[in-house]
Amino acid sequence: MAPTMRSTAGPPSLDLVIVMPVYNEQDAIGNVLSAWTRVLDALGLRYEIHVYNDGSSDETAERLENLRVSMPGVIVHSKRNSGHGSTIRQGYLENMDRAEWLFQVDSDDEMGPDWFYKLWNIRHDHDFITGRRFERQSSLARKVVSFAARLTVNVFYGPCVYDVNCPYRLMRASAFHDCFLSIPPATFAPNVLISGYCAFHEAKTVEIHVPHRSRYSGVVSIRKWKLVKESIRSWFQSVRYRYTFMPRQR
Repeated sequence: MAPTMRSTAGPPSLDLVIVMPVYNEQDAIGNVLSAWTRVLDALGLRYEIHVYNDGSSDETAERLENLRVSMPGVIVHSKRNSGHGSTIRQGYLENMDRAEWLFQVDSDDEMGPDWFYKLWNIRHDHDFITGRRFERQSSLARKVVSFAARLTVNVFYGPCVYDVNCPYRLMRASAFHDCFLSIPPATFAPNVLISGYCAFHEAKTVEIHVPHRSRYSGVVSIRKWKLVKESIRSWFQSVRYRYTFMPRQR
């Protein structure tokens, strides 16, 4: 997949921008940001962590305001609640020209920063380096949804990574410029579309096993039947995206 021309006049000034959506994580967000800051500082990166507060109803906003003083690399964006998919799409669009690499991770600390260096160290040979969650304890509903997403990508886009919706992905920004711009605003799972985009265009992709741990605070915002309902909507969106934005033949 050939890199797309940038809209900026020169190369980006940052090595990395992290896009991190957050919703009602008042008890975890401080530890999460401190851990990521330590890891990125140790790697000597020029980075920013863009935290998108998706209309949290607890004290997340206040905690983030306090953290900004001691963490200059943390940029806080406050927005009305629009859901996880809409939030990360906004993060991609607003930051795709700010750094050479974009990394998306969730704020629940289920996938921590300790393994990030494995993705970062092999970045030069790939456009898309993503985690594959293991040791994950999922409900039956989530297992079914994950299987359906993986099957959809493989059938409609081509062979791809196993964990197509993993929120632990490092992307060469220039290679995904067109992809980010083409993702419709109401997309439930942009990361699934991005995985499909990689499969269809045969991007240089690799998947790294990353331990998954149970959240110790906050709540899962989408549960059981609502999750199934949204996954059906995501299936239609994934198929429509394939035939709307991808060529009909390779």
